[in-house]
Amino acid sequence: MKKYRRQGGWGCYDIKPARREILVQLKLDTRTVDDIVVVDCSGRIIFGEETSQLRDTIKNLLPEHNRIVLNLAGVNYIDSGGLGTLVSLYTSARNINASVKLANLTQRVGDLLQVTKLLTVFDVYDSEAQALDSFRKVA
Repeated sequence: MKKYRRQGGWGCYDIKPARREILVQLKLDTRTVDDIVVVDCSGRIIFGEETSQLRDTIKNLLPEHNRIVLNLAGVNYIDSGGLGTLVSLYTSARNINASVKLANLTQRVGDLLQVTKLLTVFDVYDSEAQALDSFRKVA
């Protein structure tokens, strides 16, 4: 409580910090298809809570699942922090002989990966089915 002077005496009012809700702009749904984990992503992969959420989700999956497909059909935007997170996840997976593949890129995300030359780094597939088949052929 904070006191203040007013006409006729003293008054009081509460000092409460402004309530700040964090709206996460990335939704992740995880499912397994033939022992391959598919992570459906929708929204924006941007620096902050979104990249932290994606990184934590994939890093928690990697010790037990060495084949992961990121289905990016619902992703409409990736910033530089998001690109860095994707590269970091790719590297983390490779370091433990696991693999993260990308599927269903939107036009905007595909163009971004092409301009940044990251299409040459990632295994990218037009559909989830093609990404899953690529893992089955290796197994």
